[in-house]
Amino acid sequence: MLNNPDLLTKLYNAFNPFEPLPADDTRYVDCQDVRGDADIFQELGNRMRLANTNTCQLYSGHRGAGKSTELLRLKKYLENRQFYVVYFAADEEDIDSEDAQYTDILLACTRRLLKDLQKIANPRPILNWLKSLWGELKDLAQTPIEFESLEIEAQIAQFAKLTANLRAVPQLRQQIRQKIDPHTVTLIQVLNEFLTDAKKNLPNGCNKLAVIVDNLDRMVLVKDGDNTNYEEVFVDRSGQLKGLDCHLIYTAPISLLYSKRGTDIRDIYGECLILPMIMVKTPDGAIYQPGLKKVKELISKRVRQIAPEVSPEKDIFDSPETLERLCLMSGGHVRNLLLLTQDAIGRIDELPITKNAVQRAITQARDTYRRTVENSQWHLLAEVSRSKKLPGDDLYRSLMYNRCLLEYKYIDDEGEMQRWYDIHPLIQGIAEFKEAVAKLP
Repeated sequence: MLNNPDLLTKLYNAFNPFEPLPADDTRYVDCQDVRGDADIFQELGNRMRLANTNTCQLYSGHRGAGKSTELLRLKKYLENRQFYVVYFAADEEDIDSEDAQYTDILLACTRRLLKDLQKIANPRPILNWLKSLWGELKDLAQTPIEFESLEIEAQIAQFAKLTANLRAVPQLRQQIRQKIDPHTVTLIQVLNEFLTDAKKNLPNGCNKLAVIVDNLDRMVLVKDGDNTNYEEVFVDRSGQLKGLDCHLIYTAPISLLYSKRGTDIRDIYGECLILPMIMVKTPDGAIYQPGLKKVKELISKRVRQIAPEVSPEKDIFDSPETLERLCLMSGGHVRNLLLLTQDAIGRIDELPITKNAVQRAITQARDTYRRTVENSQWHLLAEVSRSKKLPGDDLYRSLMYNRCLLEYKYIDDEGEMQRWYDIHPLIQGIAEFKEAVAKLP
């Protein structure tokens, strides 16, 4: 059976690194106790459940750490507690992560809410708003159609076409923003009329409405003088970002929360929940067995879903040491773990996955990290590797965003949560990093 090509194909696809797990998926592994005991149900969900007024919260962490999977679990948790939840991944719809601004987010939210709620709420306020601007927007939607002549469904489709052009047609993006931006306040007003009507007609006994906007943490940092697009969206436009008449959760770039605006973010949104890495090593470099066990379980559950009788340590990898090396080199980062495993599977013709295949996958990934780091940043990585602390300096923001620096949490003997930082373990073997470490005083 192990040499069945079909099994190898199934294994390869079982480690798809870009597909979040649905709620209640049997492949899910609860890693709360090796991630500093953070509980998304308590720290985000209960605030929404207990609050008498709308809440707006930020959820952050390194890209690929598992935030989308956790948010889908939160969606199910809230739905079981009389919430109607609209969830969408912003970068899969109308937003280009390479070039995102607040207006794009507002339009994406409007389009998705129209799509999800039009059967229980009257979309006329939003469509009338669009009708008033259609003369200016028609060319940008790339349609000759006169808006007034369309039925409601067709009008909504035209709005969707306009917002789709934000992502699909870069040369129109700035023109659309310039037309819409002076009218964002009135758009929020009509959108809230729509939401008020929707809340009166929520199905299945629901009495609260929540919107979860995922993948905004993937926004690429763009500087404009002393300001950045992160600050423009989450700080300067926070009043509008929080302005929708429902409970809100936005994912936010982790580097923003560690920037000079971090205290402003806390004042605006309250405590922001950050999903750290799975701790596979302690700050002093020793293997942390509970965390390593969880990472192995992540692999085991995906293997056993397609081959229940197969043992990862005995059958899938050529030795327990090979499996352990792959797990440790992931740094406890879920997507990196899946990427390394899938890459190693792609380098063999038959099982088991060999030590050589894993090493080649590690070498390839290490080279990617080497190209990511700029020459002026190696000494920054060396300093964090030694201190396990993150200085309050904007120089480190891109290293957090690129996952060259990783965050870990644990509960100490007194029950206090401790936070520490380290370089991604793939970086340890890079010559430039070793040279930077040797130059430390």
